[in-house]
Amino acid sequence: MMLLTTLCLQLLLLLQSTYAFTAPSISSRLSTTKSPSSIASSSSDDEFTGFGNVGFLVLAGGTGSRMKANMPKQFLTLSGSPVLHYSLHLFLEKLPEYCAQNGLSPPSTVVLVMDPKYQPDYQPIVDKYNGKLAFANPGVERQGSVENGLTKLVEVSKANNGSPCEFVAVHDSARPLVTIPEIESVVKDAQSVGAAVLGVPCKATIKESDDGVLVQRTIPRARLWEVHTPQVVKVEALLRGFDKVEKENLEVTDDVSIIEALGEPVKLTLGEYTNLKITTPEDMDVATAILKERGDDQI
Repeated sequence: MMLLTTLCLQLLLLLQSTYAFTAPSISSRLSTTKSPSSIASSSSDDEFTGFGNVGFLVLAGGTGSRMKANMPKQFLTLSGSPVLHYSLHLFLEKLPEYCAQNGLSPPSTVVLVMDPKYQPDYQPIVDKYNGKLAFANPGVERQGSVENGLTKLVEVSKANNGSPCEFVAVHDSARPLVTIPEIESVVKDAQSVGAAVLGVPCKATIKESDDGVLVQRTIPRARLWEVHTPQVVKVEALLRGFDKVEKENLEVTDDVSIIEALGEPVKLTLGEYTNLKITTPEDMDVATAILKERGDDQI
């Protein structure tokens, strides 16, 4: 198993370095397509001042049924700490520390969307951050969880700063390996364009099938991106999008899909292949190896 894990890690790092070089040409091709919903464009030259107008929303209300575990995957132990704790540590400790060292404004507020039955266990952590961290209850689906979290985020950020945050960064707690450079890049792009999502060019060949038995066609890979989180959106636009989705009964699969439904641009921000989502038991082995390689296996 260790040999397999090491090989997986080496492959991930190799692919990451390879696509970090080749992705700009893919982005250029995407930027010339006439998609009404998402574009790959260059960031603004405006000086980046930080995250002061950004609130972070951490989704931790899922059940993680594919993990075949006796608890939701965000609470499983990864290198000695629950998976969820890596996101909380990043947004509440590492990112503010990075901001202080680089003269940037830190995030104003973090909202943790969590099932009420687990909230008492995390109340001491909420208390520790004295208004910077707050709970919200999950919805039936992801969209409901984001709506609940956004409502709380607007409320708390207004109480903390006198006005609500302008942008929301929605992050899946099952992605414990996202890095500060990725977060800074996607926030910069959102502040420039209005909405941005981390992603990587798709490596796999994708087949389309109507019945799951016969191949209908092969989808050109050069135009496909696998999207990650955080996904960063203007709060005002997301609220308009929620209203449109509800009125027109639209089906959306992630946060920037709501912005796409408005016909507004979404920037693709090149991320890292190591920002994987913990979905299966094998993902835990790969994530453990990546943390060890980075020296981040203890928080």
